Amino acid sequence: MHCPFCHHEDTRVVDSRLTEDGTQVRRRRACEQCGERFTTFETVEFKLPAIVKQDGRRESFDERKIRSSLERALHKRPAGSDTIDAAIDTIKRKLRAIGDREVISRKLGDWVMAELRRIDQVAYVRFASVYRRFEDVQAFREEVEQLERDLPALEGKQMSLLQDEPAPAVPGSRKNS
Repeated sequence: MHCPFCHHEDTRVVDSRLTEDGTQVRRRRACEQCGERFTTFETVEFKLPAIVKQDGRRESFDERKIRSSLERALHKRPAGSDTIDAAIDTIKRKLRAIGDREVISRKLGDWVMAELRRIDQVAYVRFASVYRRFEDVQAFREEVEQLERDLPALEGKQMSLLQDEPAPAVPGSRKNS
């Protein structure tokens, strides 16, 4: 490793330790020429499969696109960045586990939908409406009805898609008097 201070080509490792989460190796280095010390971090780099788009183009997997899609779907929903990070990690694990050099974008989209369905029903419907390009209200309604049929498995894990609470009384109406 080159020294970031004097650009000398030879540095030595003084100390190596795992980071707290165990996903990186922290190396303390010293330059043989100028004596300056600096820290480097070593991580595993996985080669993820290429994504084959519907028109046949191939693109490298781009985590930023997945993150952007999840953030848009979860906008103003009760899901934090840790939840999004966990969903991305799950999707990346599936990509590595598949073992293929290429994955069709449809499969990747289905994995994103599965994660959103697990995280938040409203975000799932938002994403599905764009991803599946619903042509009419009936297609949208069928998706919501399917989600409602699957609700028992999701109970207690997220906010309700359709509120069961009665509508608030309108001020000035007879029911409030």
